[in-house]
Amino acid sequence: MTGNRLLDALPEDTWRRLCPDLASVAMPAGHVLHGPGLAMDHAYFPATAIVSKFYLMADGSSCGVALVGPEGMVGLSLFLGGQSSPDQAQVLRGGHGWRIPARVLHEEFERGAALAKLLLAYTHSLLSQTMETAACNSRGTLQQRFCRWLLMNLDRTSSSELKMTHQAIADVLGVRRESVSEAAGALQERGLIRYRWGLITVLDRHGLERLACNCYSGPAPARSTATVPLPAPGWSGAERGEPLDGIAA
Repeated sequence: MTGNRLLDALPEDTWRRLCPDLASVAMPAGHVLHGPGLAMDHAYFPATAIVSKFYLMADGSSCGVALVGPEGMVGLSLFLGGQSSPDQAQVLRGGHGWRIPARVLHEEFERGAALAKLLLAYTHSLLSQTMETAACNSRGTLQQRFCRWLLMNLDRTSSSELKMTHQAIADVLGVRRESVSEAAGALQERGLIRYRWGLITVLDRHGLERLACNCYSGPAPARSTATVPLPAPGWSGAERGEPLDGIAA
C-alpha cells in the first residue's frame, strides 16, 4: 500500500496508468510545495507527512486554512481550471509521500474515470474543512482552536507525538508564539499534553475533544469513508508500496 488513501482506493487499471509517473519523495518539515500565484508542476499525495495550507496576508503574516495528510492531496487547482493556487502549501510534519507531474494528473482526470470521482469527493471534504476552520477562527477561543488543531493532526498520524515548535503552531493559528506557549502551558497543567521544545505528546485525547469548539467534527478518515470508495474486488493494492519502474526510491 502507498499509505495515501486516495491512491490506495484507485482501481488497478487507473493505478497502472499512473504508476510510471509516480515518484516516492521525502517531504521534510518546512519544505514549501507551492507558493501563492506560482505555477504548480506537480501534485503531492502525502503518506506520513502532514501539509498545512496557508493564506498569506499583504503584511507578511499568515494563517492556516486547512491540513492535508494521508487522506488527501496537494494540488487541487490543477484539475479545477487553474495552474496556480492562492495559498501556500508547506510541510508541517515531515515524512514521505508521492509526487506526480501536473500534466499526467490532468490527463487522467479528463478521462472522467475513478480518479476524477475520488478527487472531486476529496475536494468536497477539503472545502468542508476550510469552512469549519473559518467558523472556528471567528467564534472559537485560542484554547479551542489549539485543541481542534491538535486533534486534526492526531487524526492524520498513528502517533500521539507531534514534532512542532510553538512558532510553527503560531504561524498556523495566526497568533503570537507567546500566546501558543500560554495555551500549551494551560493544557499541560490539566494533564492533557506534555510539552518540551519541538515535541508535543498528547496524553488525553478525550480531554482535548471536550475543550475543542463545535467546529471539530471528528477524524478525517471517518468523515470521508462514505465518499472514498474501496479498491476494486480482487485488487489488494499490496504491490503499490513496492519500487516499480519509474518510481524513485
